[in-house]
Amino acid sequence: MISEQELEALSFPGAPKIVSDVLPGPTSAALLEEVPNYESMTRGGGRFPLIFDTGKGVTVLDPDGNLYIDMTAGVAVNSVGRVHPEVIAAIERQSKVLMHGSDISNTKRGELAKRLASVAPPGLRDNCIAYFTQSGSGAVESAVKFAKRVTGRHQIVAFHGAYHGTWHAANSLTTGDQYRAGYGPFMAGVIHVPYQYCYRCPFGLERGSCGMACAGYVDHVLNTPYTAADDVAAVIMEPLQGEGGYVPPDPEFVQTVKAACEKHGALFVVDEVQAGAGRTGKMWSVEHAGVEPDMMTFGKGMGGDLPMAGVLMRRDLAVQLDDHSQPQTFAANALSAEVCMTNLDIIERDGLVQRAAEVGEEAMQRLKAAAEELEIIGDVRGRGLMIGVELVANRETREPISHDRTGAIVDAMLQRGVIMVPCGRYGNVLRLMPSLTIPRSYLNAGIDIIKSQIRIAAGEPLEFSQADISYRGFRSEEHTSELQ
Repeated sequence: MISEQELEALSFPGAPKIVSDVLPGPTSAALLEEVPNYESMTRGGGRFPLIFDTGKGVTVLDPDGNLYIDMTAGVAVNSVGRVHPEVIAAIERQSKVLMHGSDISNTKRGELAKRLASVAPPGLRDNCIAYFTQSGSGAVESAVKFAKRVTGRHQIVAFHGAYHGTWHAANSLTTGDQYRAGYGPFMAGVIHVPYQYCYRCPFGLERGSCGMACAGYVDHVLNTPYTAADDVAAVIMEPLQGEGGYVPPDPEFVQTVKAACEKHGALFVVDEVQAGAGRTGKMWSVEHAGVEPDMMTFGKGMGGDLPMAGVLMRRDLAVQLDDHSQPQTFAANALSAEVCMTNLDIIERDGLVQRAAEVGEEAMQRLKAAAEELEIIGDVRGRGLMIGVELVANRETREPISHDRTGAIVDAMLQRGVIMVPCGRYGNVLRLMPSLTIPRSYLNAGIDIIKSQIRIAAGEPLEFSQADISYRGFRSEEHTSELQ
């Protein structure tokens, strides 16, 4: 396993450090004001008060020289950190040979398809065909079409709290209000059922004595007459729910859903776009449940600094699809394919999957300890380096804190040099999804700041204190040589 010293060398030293008297700094503020005049703010982070200028490992510099620890990995994208030296070398090497090649076969996409088959979860491992796309939304869109085509059915079952993207079919499966409002009507034939979210059980039951009612309900919908789920092509599930609140289900839940699919004759499709690529302490989060998917979508952390996404499907399903029927002109260009394979090399060689499990457990224990003394923390949950901290106004009633209060906490963290993006059905979950290469020193520094700002939010106004002076006064010249 890679050493902490080697990991620290992949990022800028001394983070977090803030040089600007006010954030965003003057250069960043001017850019933030200008950008909406030329680019749509429909993108997820459009109005986030930060401008990325230079990245290295798990650290980011803005144009004003402020240095941040990124606890988001670009929303679970930069699995090996930004501008990893080996990724840069792969880009330099491949860019001199071939980059775009249409969707005609090229040597690198062929190598990648074979490589993916070797690292796929059981059921797909060495028994799958890859279909490449440019994004997670595109992967889900394609999986839905393929499921309908090979089963001859039209209904798709998804879960409350799901996020599968924002294209047409994908958006129909996604349940977040902000992604759906005003964009209907959506794809016909979508049925939503409860996900196992024990902290907010829709049945009002308690884990351990509930008989896994949520999973039983899914089975009921699929396999009981008169539920209107009579033509289901596939059930699509995040094996660890992402935007819905970083909710990890019990293995039994996933196993019961898979069994219900088999009974109905529906395909079991897992969406690993956010939770895959080693993030949860296994290569794929579905492996925690020990079930075999029929299809799997992937993206984000597989590509890292260059886009890579797609679908893996069982061979017997893939052969039922017509040749030349689903072109993707820019998918799996040779450059992205080479970078994806380099990411896999680094993840496997450096033991980053095992490290995610170990370091993630350490982080989880620190946050659970904080929950014991801070009433505002209602729940801490997750697997590996995919951890959610749910904040509540009242621990007894589990009333979530407001969007504004969550936003103030996230902004306070940013002011102290930690990039954090919330999630959850009520927008009240802080999610830790750093690069798998985050050094313990930076992970602990980030958690220290997270805890301090939650503590302030629990009982004091959110404003700078004397204790924060140690994070200020950074001079970007210290890093000039590393940026050139």
